Amino acid sequence: MNPITTSNRLAKSVDALTFTSKITHIYNPLQYARKPTHLYLKKYATPPKKVLFLGMNPGPFGMAQTGVPFGEVNLVRDWLKISAPVDKPPVEHPKRPILGFDSTRSEVSGARLWGWAKDRFKTPEAFFKNYFVWNYCPLVFMTETGANFTPDKLSASERQLLFQHCDVALNKMVDHLKPEWIIGVGKFAEDRAHEALSEHSVKIGRILHPSPASPAANRGWAEAVERQLDSLGISYKPD
Repeated sequence: MNPITTSNRLAKSVDALTFTSKITHIYNPLQYARKPTHLYLKKYATPPKKVLFLGMNPGPFGMAQTGVPFGEVNLVRDWLKISAPVDKPPVEHPKRPILGFDSTRSEVSGARLWGWAKDRFKTPEAFFKNYFVWNYCPLVFMTETGANFTPDKLSASERQLLFQHCDVALNKMVDHLKPEWIIGVGKFAEDRAHEALSEHSVKIGRILHPSPASPAANRGWAEAVERQLDSLGISYKPD
């Protein structure tokens, strides 16, 4: 299935779900930021890939603003060369406004991941020849205070309903990209890949999540990730 169709179907299906009262705001960038998302997919989601890097869900200053996974604004606009109008979510949290490419906040996780890709591969074309980056879950969950609420904290019944849709979309993306490896960016994504792709022959591994909440990531994320990729036998050098 075309990845844009996969993205659109996932966006629509998860919009129909309801969640715990602890969650007061839900952002679905596959809907309101679909223009840059579609540009990203059209430009870079070309098969086959050697590695699909799989994140958990959008960050408030990354994909939530740009529609691109780990999409730190400056790197998406200036390195990936993607920029497009971004609408507003239906209900916006006053502490988490969606400013699109006008956002001046930098997301550390995205700056680390795409910054590594830029430093190592120099050009997007060299990176995307063998690699792609996608998120398992497309939704941003927030509490009344604007605090991030990650999908792993949902109740079992809510996770089950959400993950059904995310599993289908991940399988469709894997069918399209035909990667040799799925590399979870963090344990959650690795676990979901194992669960969702049990009928695929794809190999699955994990790298350290680049979140600033991780002490290990703050001690040298890029170096740690390259050691992990080395241990898996995955090349991270341009062809």
